Amino acid sequence: MPRGRFLVLEGVEGAGKSTQAKLLSGWLKERGVAHLATREPGGTALGEAVRALVLDRTEVSLPVESELLLILAARAAFVRDVVRPALARGEVVVSDRYDLSTLAYQGWGRGIELEVVRRLNEFATGGLRPDLYLFLDVPFEEGSARQGRQGKGRDRFEAEGATLLSRVYAGYLDLARSEERVRRVEGTGTADAVHQRVVDLLLAEFPESFPARSR
Repeated sequence: MPRGRFLVLEGVEGAGKSTQAKLLSGWLKERGVAHLATREPGGTALGEAVRALVLDRTEVSLPVESELLLILAARAAFVRDVVRPALARGEVVVSDRYDLSTLAYQGWGRGIELEVVRRLNEFATGGLRPDLYLFLDVPFEEGSARQGRQGKGRDRFEAEGATLLSRVYAGYLDLARSEERVRRVEGTGTADAVHQRVVDLLLAEFPESFPARSR
C-alpha cells in the first residue's frame, strides 16, 4: 500500500485552521479518500493533556523551555501513535498545526534559537515532515478580532498580547518564504472562498492523489 499524504494547516490564532480542516475533511470524504483529521497538540491522551496545560491553564507559570519540551513530548506521541500508523495505512492525514507552529511560536515568538527548536523537533518526530504546509495568511490583528467576535476566551499566547503575536506572525511570513514545503494561502474572505483556494492548491500540487467526487 502506498504511503498516504501528510497535510498541515498553519497560521496564527483565529486564522481559520479548524474550520478549513473540517471543510477539507468533508471534501476528502466526498471523494472517497481515506483520511484522518486531527490536531496538534492533541490526537492522543498525552497530547490533549499538554494542550490543556499549555494553552488553557494560564494560571500555571511555564518557563519557555518547559513550554517547548511539553509540546515536543506531545508531538512524539502524536507522530508515533497517530500520524505514522495512518500514513502506513495509505491515509491522508490533515493536521491542525505541527512543527511549523513551534518554530513560529517558541522560536520567533519566545526567542528560543531556531536551530535548537529544529534539532529538538527532529528528535521528537524522528524526522517526519509533512508533504505540505498550508499557511493560512491572516494578520494577527484580524485573527484576534475573529476570536473576539466568536466569543472565544484568550489562550496563553493571546493573553500575552500584540507584542508576542506580532513576532509569531512575522515568523510565519519568514517561514513561508524560506521553507520549501510551505505554501501561502490567502486566509481572508469567506470560509468557502478560502476552502476553494486550499483545494485548488492541493489539486495543483498532488493531482494524482485526489480523485473526482465519488458517486
